[in-house]
Amino acid sequence: MASSVNSAHNDGGVASGDGGEPVGGHASGGTTPHYVDALPLSSQGRTARMPWSSRISLLLVAALVGGLAGHYSAPGSSNSSGFTVNTVNTAPGGAVLPSGMSIPALVEKVVPSVVSIDVKGQGSEDQGTGMIVTSNGYVVTNNHVIAAAVGGGTITVTRTGSTKSLPATLVGTNPIDDVALIRINGASGLPSVTLGNSSALVAGDAVVAIGNALGLAAGTPTVTQGIVSALGRTVTAGTSASSETLNNMIQTDAAINPGNSGGPLLDSHGNVIGMNTAVAGTLPDGTSAQNIGFAIPVATIQSLLKSLKAGASVVNHGAFIGVEIMSMSPELQLQYGFTISSGAVVMSVISGSGASAAGVKQGDIIVKIDGTKIASAQDVTSVISLKHPGDNIKVMVVRGKQHLTLTITLGSQPG
Repeated sequence: MASSVNSAHNDGGVASGDGGEPVGGHASGGTTPHYVDALPLSSQGRTARMPWSSRISLLLVAALVGGLAGHYSAPGSSNSSGFTVNTVNTAPGGAVLPSGMSIPALVEKVVPSVVSIDVKGQGSEDQGTGMIVTSNGYVVTNNHVIAAAVGGGTITVTRTGSTKSLPATLVGTNPIDDVALIRINGASGLPSVTLGNSSALVAGDAVVAIGNALGLAAGTPTVTQGIVSALGRTVTAGTSASSETLNNMIQTDAAINPGNSGGPLLDSHGNVIGMNTAVAGTLPDGTSAQNIGFAIPVATIQSLLKSLKAGASVVNHGAFIGVEIMSMSPELQLQYGFTISSGAVVMSVISGSGASAAGVKQGDIIVKIDGTKIASAQDVTSVISLKHPGDNIKVMVVRGKQHLTLTITLGSQPG
């Protein structure tokens, strides 16, 4: 069944998941789901509002229990009006995570390192979130959040608890993995996030998502809680103009909304284990997906930081191998009895793709491409990004006890 996924960035501060246009994508089991990136407001015919200045009007409906409005009277107490209400001054208790840390304590620890991002360029305005990763102002975010600035636009950030916009400079971009690095101009002594271990995640782990949801107000991020719903997801997200296929994604039921893109997905200790990137949208029949969001594992982000800091700008030539993959992990190795501990596990093969024609099978472990060692799903993406549609590549896979070398003709990214 086809579905849609919307990236969690925002243009103009209004949820942009509505009206997304489907683009080609694939899921395991031979189905062909369609995913959609969150569309900028400008592409939806909506008017971008002035940053941080407008309000969202909500219609609130009261829920009545039993059709009666109740009241409380203190036992044995009365007053001249016959109307007495019980009150207490006790502070509400914060939800407690498995680590023993309360969510309010976790938020207090992390939010100083979270920034709201506003990007203006070429007649459009996008809003998202970023994470401060170094004390001298380097901020990691999604590439689609800052895409409008690539052609000469402007980027400003607002730190949590502040209303002052600070200018930032684009440092490096990686559209293939949807990761970018910016730097707050002249910054020093800033608090930074702590990167955790996304490779140790298992389904059911508690997570907290923080971000500039809906662009409601810069410097006042939204906090949501959930669990890791699944690992190793392959998601194709895009606008009407472009699309991207992201492998090895974390799926979570923590609410992720437009504007959350680039914000942290945290473990129960407050360490970043992912970057909020996309959210499921609407099926072609109009059915809405519920509580399905996706985050880029922090291990992928860490592998890119060095090249991004050096000013790398990755060009996607559009080559497509035709497999959905997941990095090898101890859990996968134990579950399926794999004999090797690293590589990219083929979770499914896309029908009609070059990989399918070459005989790649579900459960194969990719360990080399054109002589380059493959230790993770990220390595496959990096190698394929340098190729062009029509190129032939030599792929070494481990299948049970066999080591096979297959020749794959690369196709084009689904449109």
